[in-house]
Amino acid sequence: MQRTTPLIVVLGLLPGLGLILLAMGSVAYMAVAQSFGYFNFSGESGFSTGYWTEELSSPQLWRAFFYSLKIALWGSICSVLLAYPLALWLRRPFPGSLFISAVLKAPYLVHGLVAAFLFVNVISFHGFFNEFMLWVGIIDRPLRMQNDSYGWGVIYLQIWKNIPFALIVLSGAVQGISDDVLFAAQDLGAGAFDRFRKVVAPLTLNAMQAALVIVFIGAAGDFSFQVIAGPTSEASMAQYMVRLKETGGQWNAAAVVAVMLMVLALFGSLILAVITRMVVKKAQS
Repeated sequence: MQRTTPLIVVLGLLPGLGLILLAMGSVAYMAVAQSFGYFNFSGESGFSTGYWTEELSSPQLWRAFFYSLKIALWGSICSVLLAYPLALWLRRPFPGSLFISAVLKAPYLVHGLVAAFLFVNVISFHGFFNEFMLWVGIIDRPLRMQNDSYGWGVIYLQIWKNIPFALIVLSGAVQGISDDVLFAAQDLGAGAFDRFRKVVAPLTLNAMQAALVIVFIGAAGDFSFQVIAGPTSEASMAQYMVRLKETGGQWNAAAVVAVMLMVLALFGSLILAVITRMVVKKAQS
């Protein structure tokens, strides 16, 4: 049998992988070059570190940075934590399991903007929730819940939207665990929690990391949920970047924010994946 050389493998991957790398690389290059003064669409172009100096000293940038980090962490961790028991529950078919699984994946059918508008209609000052609470006599006047200062509405929307994805990723990993392994752990005296932390979690670690990282990256770059349901006193990185571009055409400053957002997504997801592996390894001991 003829062995496949690494060169042949690379040549085989080049048509598809090359286009992907070219597309991603060109976008990243454009953002980095623009952050240093090139490709200025509203003025003269030329190398300059002034845009970085100005933005890195801006409190608005760092508020947006840590706000996006908070939303991404809460959204990714809570989505995975809630998806795990659902994946374990649906691991083996039972009457109605297909219907329940379809309902849980329903958020995939709803666009983010539509979900945000529906959510605002529910929690607004005269929304369905307040009107119901007034009708049953639980409250005397409507509660102010829309655009809360902490961003709980955005976090809720991120969790609601991303649980189906985390469920799909984790379900595949959980269903791949042999029943014999779980029965053996049970016979050795391991309870439900011990079986999870010593058997299920280590065997599904890669799926857990994948779900956390992908949800984290998506939540860090959130724009639609923030615009509709987010606090008026805070801006996400994506929202702040758009504001810079629309305010006097500050393309180069907006590119700095774009690069910072890429840094947040890259290093934040790497750190999250490493911490997840450390926690799972620690739970095994």
